[in-house]
Amino acid sequence: MLQRVRRSPSRGKTTHGGSASSADTAPIELPTPKLSVGKSLPESLRRRETVRAIGGRKLPLQVLSNLLWAACGVNRPKGPFGALGITAASASNSQEIDLFVAIEDGVYLFDARQHRLLPVVASDLRTMAIGPRQKNVVMKAPAQLIYVVDIDRLVHTSGFQEPGLRDPEVQKSYYFVDTGLIAGNVYLFAASQGLAAWFHNCDRVGLGKKLKLRSDQRVLFAQSVGYPAARTAGRA
Repeated sequence: MLQRVRRSPSRGKTTHGGSASSADTAPIELPTPKLSVGKSLPESLRRRETVRAIGGRKLPLQVLSNLLWAACGVNRPKGPFGALGITAASASNSQEIDLFVAIEDGVYLFDARQHRLLPVVASDLRTMAIGPRQKNVVMKAPAQLIYVVDIDRLVHTSGFQEPGLRDPEVQKSYYFVDTGLIAGNVYLFAASQGLAAWFHNCDRVGLGKKLKLRSDQRVLFAQSVGYPAARTAGRA
């Protein structure tokens, strides 16, 4: 179970359309990110790999905090078009990718602005973050990152009003690339810290229902993160 550093009152309705009312599912305030220790960028690039054999050892809250900041945390107060700047680029700085975190305690939404986790579902949905055709994989990863696109943010971005932002087919090219940029950050962070990471498909329909997403939101992919159970022969 995650150790809660400090609890804030629930803010009720969140961007996923659900609500939080129980004291047991109060937001989790993450500790200030600390990324001063780890491999250098060149060494992390050399070590970057997909590791599917992930053990069940839980991630300390500080490590989870560091991971989420590296993925898509706020790294400057003023980014393009007057919005906050985050560690991963996005189309017209729309920041249309939401990062949900599935852990044993439940599923939380990463609030990058306040650097905290907002409760979404008070049950363990980590197995749903594995695709139906991947059920033979023994999954013990302590954290599953679930990538969800918010189409409304693409359409109503404060950035460049490109025609493609309203074209469903062009939108895919934006949000798939933007998801990959965040996942790449996760891979590099994992390599720098000796963690294992695996980007993969998931039960999109099932997770969408459980997360109570709006009609203009959709689950895209998931990424397992944890400590490696054993070294694997193959690299990806």
